[in-house]
Amino acid sequence: MKGGAQGMKISQVSLVLIGLVCLTVLALAWTKTTFLTSFSPTQSRVLQLDLEEGPKEILEGKNNSVQTGIKQVESLSSSGTEVAVEMGNTENVAITDKGESLPTVLERTGSEDSGVKDKSKQGETTRQKPLAVEPSVKREQTRNSSATSGEKDCNYAQGKWVFDDNWPLYSGYGCKQWLSPMWACRLTQRTDFEYERLRWQPRDCKMEHFTGRKFLQRMRHKTLAFVGDSLGRQQFQSLMCMVTGGEERPEVQDVGYQYGLVKARGAVRPDGWAYRFPRFNATILYYWSASLCDLEPINASNPHTDIAMHLDRPPAFLRRFLHGFDVLVLNTGHHWNRGKLNANRWVMYVGGVPNKNRKIAEIGGAKNLTVHSIVKWVDSQLPLYPHLQAFLRTMSPRHFFNGDWNTGGTCDNTTPLSGGKEVVQEKSSDPVTASAVTGTGVKLLDITALSQLRDEAHISRYSIRATPGMQDCLHWCLPGLPDTWNEILFAQISSPTKS
Repeated sequence: MKGGAQGMKISQVSLVLIGLVCLTVLALAWTKTTFLTSFSPTQSRVLQLDLEEGPKEILEGKNNSVQTGIKQVESLSSSGTEVAVEMGNTENVAITDKGESLPTVLERTGSEDSGVKDKSKQGETTRQKPLAVEPSVKREQTRNSSATSGEKDCNYAQGKWVFDDNWPLYSGYGCKQWLSPMWACRLTQRTDFEYERLRWQPRDCKMEHFTGRKFLQRMRHKTLAFVGDSLGRQQFQSLMCMVTGGEERPEVQDVGYQYGLVKARGAVRPDGWAYRFPRFNATILYYWSASLCDLEPINASNPHTDIAMHLDRPPAFLRRFLHGFDVLVLNTGHHWNRGKLNANRWVMYVGGVPNKNRKIAEIGGAKNLTVHSIVKWVDSQLPLYPHLQAFLRTMSPRHFFNGDWNTGGTCDNTTPLSGGKEVVQEKSSDPVTASAVTGTGVKLLDITALSQLRDEAHISRYSIRATPGMQDCLHWCLPGLPDTWNEILFAQISSPTKS
């Protein structure tokens, strides 16, 4: 009997021990099994599930916070500022400014979990760097899908001219520090100045009011470059007058030497100008390139040599300094005629050799090739310089009546808007320029149609010396129409600071 009782006790103890072992195994399994812990989710697990099951809803701003405890800080913004989805105070999910997709970021960092694992090894806190995710609407460089670009719902080329007693933005008697006297119509014998009071009002939006201070704040630590012909130079001088209000600014620094913009021996003027506002470290410059081609002496040792006009090569100035520009405004147009090419001794080159293609040899074909070539080149550079915003301005119209510039053409009208005041057309009046930027990251600064309505605003027959001669129905009085071009440009320059 005693032996049997002892056997019973031993078996009972064994059962108890077996039960304890089972309980221990279950306890360990409880802490390590993924299935069981899913009933008690950690913060990182909740975030991971939301990103896998519904990133689109989170990024588009739909409210999932009741179910997940995630705090939506901001919806995706067009300016590209960081968008964060917070969970408690431990983790952030951010959309990178560069619009990188998740695979790209992971390829750069190693693996999705590498940040967490490294920190756990070092005994650091569980807070990790923002993880880039691919938003439902990627923040890529805007690609033009239509002829006119700007804000999503605003076509600045459509609108009407209205009289405004607050215009112009500077006095035509001032701005002598920047404005060429030949374009300051207030200094000529002209007596009608109603054209100065006209302001452009876009149809679908209210254009931001320009002030010099707002412009300089937006351009802090940045450089804006105009590259083009004499109409580009007018736009440059106009902007300098607008920014300074036409007042003398002795503190503004001439930094043309930094860009090689110095007057060569025997030259009438330098190839451009560059000025810096030291308080904001903002620079505005202009470089003369009437054709937007690279110009190269065929025989450098001969002062009378012909000039190779490389239709498919951007100007050397751009290739050298583009990396330092934040806003680039290109234009060309009125030098594309046989007379100008012959007078300048420009010889068309394509692929580094003289052009033999008859279609390209025609002025229209040569211009078309050049405009598309430089846009393609600039577009290829935008990924390398994500801070750069590039614009191609459409052609500024001429208003010669009863002849051309050298055959007695005139533009004597002084009545504003005698030919109409409104632009309603959808397409640009400069189809060559508009087609060149379509599908690229280069934006269109479309000013042709709205300028076509302003034949009274040209220099016309007026001059400082009041001497008879050919009328200038190409360039504009300042203050005047180029101020509007700059207002539209300002409205399209985004404000984020340079990275």
